Amino acid sequence: MTWTVAPEPPDSPTATALWRAYYTEVSDRYYLLHEGRRTDPAELEREIAAHTGSELLLPKGQLLVARHNNEPAGTAGVRLLNPQTAELTRVFIHEPMRGKGGAPLLVQAAENTARSLGATRMILDTRSDLREARALYARLGYSETPPHNNDVYAEHWFTKPLY
Repeated sequence: MTWTVAPEPPDSPTATALWRAYYTEVSDRYYLLHEGRRTDPAELEREIAAHTGSELLLPKGQLLVARHNNEPAGTAGVRLLNPQTAELTRVFIHEPMRGKGGAPLLVQAAENTARSLGATRMILDTRSDLREARALYARLGYSETPPHNNDVYAEHWFTKPLY
């Protein structure tokens, strides 16, 4: 079984389908935990349409797509916040592909992308209910830090130097 990671335009059909799967999962997890319901379909469509991924275009960012045996399996986005700092975003692996080694490869590829854009550190935020993500970041050398933004959904903030 082979993993590959490569840049993908954020508006490609593959990237759009992965964005929809990512957003559906994280939104549903949030609403099920906090309100006992899934995401309203109209809200889901509005949010998907509102986040085109344009911030993930060179020269300020890039979207990466992971494939498992040539099948789209996940994404990670990198965007420069300033010349030294990149943000890791949209990290997602389809549930059936989890636990097969794709997530670390995807994050490491995102780190390499950030380095190629000139960044010397990577930051990210996530939620408490996304335990798998927090465990992944800790395994990959990310340290939890005080908040670096005021995102209403962010509950944990991480950073990692990119040597």
